[in-house]
Amino acid sequence: MFNPSFIRNAINRSAQNGADRRRFLKVAGAAGLGFAGATYLGAGSAIAGGGPGAEPAAPEGPSDAAILNFALNLEYLEAEFYLRSLGEQLPDDSLGGVGTPGEVSGGKPVPFTSGGLIEQYAREIAADEKAHVLFLRSALGEAAVARPAIDIDAAFQAAAMAAGLGEGFDAYASEENFLLAAFIFEDVGVTAYKGAAPLVDNPTFVEAAAGILAVEAYHAANIRSALNAKGMETPELRDSANAISDARDSLDGESDLDQGIFVDGQSNIVPSDANALAFSRSPGQVLNIVYLNPMAVTSGGFFPGGVNGELNMSAANA
Repeated sequence: MFNPSFIRNAINRSAQNGADRRRFLKVAGAAGLGFAGATYLGAGSAIAGGGPGAEPAAPEGPSDAAILNFALNLEYLEAEFYLRSLGEQLPDDSLGGVGTPGEVSGGKPVPFTSGGLIEQYAREIAADEKAHVLFLRSALGEAAVARPAIDIDAAFQAAAMAAGLGEGFDAYASEENFLLAAFIFEDVGVTAYKGAAPLVDNPTFVEAAAGILAVEAYHAANIRSALNAKGMETPELRDSANAISDARDSLDGESDLDQGIFVDGQSNIVPSDANALAFSRSPGQVLNIVYLNPMAVTSGGFFPGGVNGELNMSAANA
């Protein structure tokens, strides 16, 4: 079992030190990861052991803490989406932290009707996402970012419009809508953790992130399977899921990183490349989708005030 205090101590020793922050600020722009208001100060070279005017250390990438906090923002979103489908929400003592705290707009109990099966899925996934929030917050300690403002009402309507599903989409109106809304998130979560893996330095963090990635992949396969099963009886639902996949692809750049749930006349439960490897997205590409914007911005969509933390700008894909 992972020990959050061990991870927190490791962050305090290395990932949050001045040299690591400078390393992140220097490389983030070039890597397209994105940050707001960051300035590279020449005086910071003294932090790395050199005096004034010394050559800065070679850039390596964002800090482990920055990556974990980026993941925490996504877990806040997923947890609130699922919990509110059951008439619940994250507890007040799991919301504070670094950055600007925000409220959640939208969300209500879903009228589950499939003999309790989809509701059972929702309860299990909600519990997992809540546990992810609590785990990451415990691991990050005082470095954990606060829950930002989250929109799970108008943002879903905008996402549905972008996918060509029409106006007034209500993610909580039916089981079918709930599954489509969940489909927006789950595949993105898998590609986000996969893309972040090469950026993490500490092996302990890699193992923890891999554990969360595996659970998110289980969730994604669960949602894709449920949509496919319902789509056998209602092809329009399957078509709507594929339209959401196309909409995600239109936001995150020229590469084809997304696959629908039904491809070439066959169910497609596991989206992967020719080597059966899951796709990766950079933090900037992930933010393109949750901000619902193909341009380099720092807020929008499901995060109307932006995410908290250093990794907060989407990629410039338009």
